[in-house]
Amino acid sequence: MSQSKSLLANIGVQVVIAMIIGTAVGAFMGHSAAMFAPLGAIFINLIKMLVIPLVAVALISGAAGLGNSTNAGKVGFSTLAYFALTSALAVALALIMGEIFKPGVGIDVSSVEGMFSGEYASKGELPSFWATVTGMIPTNVFASLTNANILQILVFCLFFGLALSKQPKKNREPILQGVNTIVDAMVWMINCVMKIAPIGVFGLMAEAVGTFGFSALMVVFKLFLVFIAAILVFGFLVYPLLVQLFTKTSAKSFLVAMKKPQAVALSTASSMATLPVTMNTVENELGVRNATASFVLPLGATINMSGNAIYYGLVAVFFAQLFNIDLSMGAYVAIILTSTLGAVGQAGVPGPSFLVVAVLLAAGIPIEGLPLLFALDRIFDMIRTALNITGDAACAVIIDNIAIEASDLTESEVKQS
Repeated sequence: MSQSKSLLANIGVQVVIAMIIGTAVGAFMGHSAAMFAPLGAIFINLIKMLVIPLVAVALISGAAGLGNSTNAGKVGFSTLAYFALTSALAVALALIMGEIFKPGVGIDVSSVEGMFSGEYASKGELPSFWATVTGMIPTNVFASLTNANILQILVFCLFFGLALSKQPKKNREPILQGVNTIVDAMVWMINCVMKIAPIGVFGLMAEAVGTFGFSALMVVFKLFLVFIAAILVFGFLVYPLLVQLFTKTSAKSFLVAMKKPQAVALSTASSMATLPVTMNTVENELGVRNATASFVLPLGATINMSGNAIYYGLVAVFFAQLFNIDLSMGAYVAIILTSTLGAVGQAGVPGPSFLVVAVLLAAGIPIEGLPLLFALDRIFDMIRTALNITGDAACAVIIDNIAIEASDLTESEVKQS
């Protein structure tokens, strides 16, 4: 009995139940299910309220942590290179699978057009590569925060965090403690908001199904299947293969050890919430030193989001196919760049990834169809997070191996001289 109680107390289980009930209520009540719409709107607005300040403080904290670590040079560079390369690889995989399986082709959108919203109206013609780069640099950081320009916030906060780490220790410590306290406070606020997630998800699902019938769910069903396939390829082939190639740990023992953190990630949809479990697994089961784990994993939970990168890439291809837009080479480059950088800026907390807006805009893809995905975002989020934390753990194992080899090399050089 206690086990079934604890299962029901799990927020992930509650959300899945809420989705099922919401779907049933929407199907039964039809258009009158729109009365539940405010429940979903309140939940989404609460998440939106917290997402920008959280991204800002988490990035400052992450960048400052990177800047003042003792062996920052090699470990910091290797970690960032790993995050950037695996995220870019994830987007590339998503684009290839999107082009092969074409999740957005042959879909009848007439039934769900009412769900499209001009709220994020398209910004006209395709921005060039340099326009994208120039657009990342804020002229007024407060305006960037007000307009929720994630890429500009990202650039400023990383730069600012790095600058903080270069200040004298006695001056920077109180500020960093303050920033980290704000991160903790924001995560606490998000956790409070997540308590009403089942109610919000119920409202979103009831309205979606009631207003647009099952067609809304069927429209993205193919996208969902391709997304799961891409996640499985990356989580069960790419990461274990990297671990096998670059470390002494076998792919099999890595996958076996990751079962528990992946289960926690699926239910919480939060890299941050899964962090204690991931650290425990990586240190005790995969033999990573505490110094490496406590540097790589919190940073990874903040900035390494390969699951999100796959999602952004697939969603971009999906909507381009849906609206019959031929993507140029420039658009693909913009998607890969924005997704990789955007995946870095998505803090490790549950909630709709509004960064997908930035990715679509960067490639000049209409974003009216996004409400269609936001209603179903929780399912995508749970699966994305399981891949994100797998990537963090693989990184910790690989970086620890590099750091040990580097220190062994230094020691042998000292002995020889």
